[in-house]
Amino acid sequence: MGTQITFKGGPLNLDGNLVKVGDAALDFAVVNGDLQKRSLKDYAGKIKVITTFPSIDTPVCDLQVREFNKRAAGLSKDVVILGISKDLPFAQKRFCAAQGISGVEVLSDYQSSDFSIKYGLLIKELALTARSVLIVDKTNKVRYVQLVKELTDSPNFDTVFAELKKLI
Repeated sequence: MGTQITFKGGPLNLDGNLVKVGDAALDFAVVNGDLQKRSLKDYAGKIKVITTFPSIDTPVCDLQVREFNKRAAGLSKDVVILGISKDLPFAQKRFCAAQGISGVEVLSDYQSSDFSIKYGLLIKELALTARSVLIVDKTNKVRYVQLVKELTDSPNFDTVFAELKKLI
């Protein structure tokens, strides 16, 4: 059986195999708010903090992106924070402009679910991306994985940034 999470206590199933610490990060195809293609290769030589969420238009996802944006201010230039969801890029761009999000590059997986499938984060029943945080080092090795088991919960931000400090 694959990985399960819950939404308000009800079970949901993730498609594919959840990425694990020690795995080589797989390349992926997503788009930014201007519909420009982005992939793992675009962030070569950087430590990547990848935060994923179901929909930017929900309170927990909103909080998640704003918290990562706030914490991005004190990070090394060697770190990039990527926020990935299946929201339309236009909605993501509107949200980022309204909230002053500049420390998180928000990307959309709406076209093919390429990222969500490859990283084992696609919620079968909802066709949305599960809430998680991944840290990928400069050599594209997965160094940290936090899958949030209840979709309505936030990630543990303190744990993420403690793990990130070990790599900087």
